[in-house]
Amino acid sequence: MATLWLAQQPAADKLLSEQPLALLIGMLLDQQIPLEKAFMGPYVLTERLGVTELEAAAIADYDPVEFGKIFATVPAIHRFPGSMAERTQKLCRAIADEYAGEAARVWEGAKDGKDLLKRVGSLPGFGKQKAQIFVALLGKQFKVQPKGWREAAGIYGEVGSLRSVADIVSKESLTKVREYKKQMKAAAKAGE
Repeated sequence: MATLWLAQQPAADKLLSEQPLALLIGMLLDQQIPLEKAFMGPYVLTERLGVTELEAAAIADYDPVEFGKIFATVPAIHRFPGSMAERTQKLCRAIADEYAGEAARVWEGAKDGKDLLKRVGSLPGFGKQKAQIFVALLGKQFKVQPKGWREAAGIYGEVGSLRSVADIVSKESLTKVREYKKQMKAAAKAGE
């Protein structure tokens, strides 16, 4: 089991380490909010649902209006609670239907790195970059390393890189990943 530093809160990071669905939901939420808040989301969700384990089918089948309210309750789980609640339910529906509710089957059944990237990238809410980062996270911190995983993860799979959540193993590495992201945003803005 990996020791994660993503939520920067021990109980939330433990949940991410132990529950594959929580890890996928945290990754899904990691956009347009601080990454700690995103990865704290699954823990907050367990508290608000009154459960210790997140279940894909239960979340997918939850009344969408009520589930949206759970996301929107102050403090909101995400900056965009309505759309992210909907995306979370779509992700959970895919896990329930395609992987019998077992999120780990997404990576456990992968033949190689390309297949792993394809499986992750086909999940609702996971574009190419997010899928590559997740493959790198699995490889670097969970030792899910099918042949070719680094290549499939692209720059995020590189040894010694500090570019994404895959590389956060301490407060110091969190700071360096933040600096990298800030540089990339500035470069993208300058190029516009």
